[in-house]
Amino acid sequence: MRSVWRGAISFGLVTIGVRLYSATEEHDFRFHQVHRKDSGRVRYKRVCEVCGQEVPYEDIVKGYELDDGRMVVLDAEDFQKLPVATDHAIQVLEFVPIEDVDPIYYQRSYYLEPEKNAARPYALLREALQDTGQLAVVKIAIRQRESLALLRAREDLLVLHTMLWPDEIRQPDFEFLTQDVEVRPQELKMATSLVDSMAASFKPDEFSDDYQEAMAQLIEAKAEGAEVPERPEEKGPGEVVDLMTALERSVEQARASRGGTSTSRRSAGGRGSSRSKGKTAEQEGADGKRRKTRGRSRSA
Repeated sequence: MRSVWRGAISFGLVTIGVRLYSATEEHDFRFHQVHRKDSGRVRYKRVCEVCGQEVPYEDIVKGYELDDGRMVVLDAEDFQKLPVATDHAIQVLEFVPIEDVDPIYYQRSYYLEPEKNAARPYALLREALQDTGQLAVVKIAIRQRESLALLRAREDLLVLHTMLWPDEIRQPDFEFLTQDVEVRPQELKMATSLVDSMAASFKPDEFSDDYQEAMAQLIEAKAEGAEVPERPEEKGPGEVVDLMTALERSVEQARASRGGTSTSRRSAGGRGSSRSKGKTAEQEGADGKRRKTRGRSRSA
């Protein structure tokens, strides 16, 4: 792997030299734009809209257009002069429990490798995070962008997750969020049963990318001049049923697909096991009538 960043973690008065590596890669097919008539690649040229000339890469710099139309030109030296301390440093700001962080903030993941003389403090920080169950909130600048990020221990490594800033999270603006939606107790009970019947331990290796496999078959068939595989006929929505009936049938199907068992994997102290303790059917029904969910637009 090739490192994308090199610097140091600043942990109190401790400095840990590290290199950053992308932890993920996409497995999508990379398509080119081609001319339908002769399959020739379609190429783009970098042409200046003022002089009409093609511009070599070494003559291209960055520009920011102001509201009044003026263009502010920035070159590499301007970026190097930025008064930020995170271009070669990962500043640890605080430590937080993982449940405090909404996953909507997560952006990209990176592996951190210690420099040869930093293995001991690297292992120390990793063990401290594991023992406390905390995440380190940090700041880092990568590719001319400063990001908030999290450091966490993952097996024998430290992993960094860059995050979006709060003003980069869109606020939901949907009409249903202002509506009162009644949740009936019997429907909620059946929905909870469906969740229980489908509960499992997350094992990502058990899932497959069906779209990717189908695309590979399509490309292979086109390359060999074979018959292109047909899309299987999709089942229609079927009989329109009410919500309660749909839930009941869903529970039956889930149990059947798991060998007819409905063992809940929820812990004994979970919500489902204590929902009706100490309550009569009438009390639970009364609670259900009062239970309504009002959608609210929450600040991210």
